Amino acid sequence: MAEARRKDAWDRTSTVLALIANVNRDPKKTRAFRPKDFNPYERRGKSGMPITKGNIGALKVFVKGKKKEGE
Repeated sequence: MAEARRKDAWDRTSTVLALIANVNRDPKKTRAFRPKDFNPYERRGKSGMPITKGNIGALKVFVKGKKKEGE
């Protein structure tokens, strides 16, 4: 119940923060802000590349003492 109350409070707070940011932004230079940009409970999309057998060799270069496949 406490978690739901915090999420509800952040929903309202992030809406107000987005409103203030949009009023003070230059529309020619930046995109419009959305409440989810300010809400810490909002899920962010995954970024990056999924690790598979095919691309794991590229990561081995960054591990000290390991060599790329085929070397």
